[in-house]
Amino acid sequence: MATTPLSFFLLSLLLSLSLDAQAQTPTAPAPTPSGPVNFTAVLEKGGQFVTLIRLLNKTQTLNQIDNQLNSSSEGMTIFAPTDNAFNNLKAGALNDLSQQEQVQLLQYHMLPKFYTMSNLLLVSNPVPTQASGQDGVWGLNFTGQSNQVNVSTGLVVVQINNALRQDFPLAVYPVDKVLLPEALFGVKPPTASPPASSTKETPSSKSNTTVAAAGPTTDNNSAGGRNVALGLVVGLGLVCIGILS
Repeated sequence: MATTPLSFFLLSLLLSLSLDAQAQTPTAPAPTPSGPVNFTAVLEKGGQFVTLIRLLNKTQTLNQIDNQLNSSSEGMTIFAPTDNAFNNLKAGALNDLSQQEQVQLLQYHMLPKFYTMSNLLLVSNPVPTQASGQDGVWGLNFTGQSNQVNVSTGLVVVQINNALRQDFPLAVYPVDKVLLPEALFGVKPPTASPPASSTKETPSSKSNTTVAAAGPTTDNNSAGGRNVALGLVVGLGLVCIGILS
């Protein structure tokens, strides 16, 4: 059958409408690749946490954080001291801590739950940290209002004004002071010294010593006197014998 101009026109119109419909169909966005949360990348992006990263690697605490972040349903909240915060510590403060105490110090900066800044104003103080459950007090106290949050350890108070990251499962807040726990940096109670042994003699023991010392001296004098008297008697007897003979 011959194609008429009208049929050709209708065919072209249908083809054009089909192409327009395909062009207007929205394309589904490409899925965002999901992967483990990289805490180190968050700190490196902040650009002022070289000392913290070094300490996390030295104590192998970084591996524990990564494992917990990607396995816990509660998430984590971490307070990250800046390089200046560590530089402002007393000289040798970190080196004076044992390896275990350095781990405890780092864990004291971590909450085993995800908190936004507004959430931190609603918590019941003290809030347990990753170091809680060990000997001593390892909780943090939060106060403040609006967008200002203060965190206190009992030794230092730090103000939190912004976040490096605040997306579940990880919240990271920079702090310009190291959070010093009282269990590590508080005043230690003085160590009780053993009672000193007394060297003074009682009057009774002194008199007994005097008597004991005097006793042998008296006996020696008496024995000497008897020996002298016996010698005189013997001598006198010999003289008398000589005269009589």
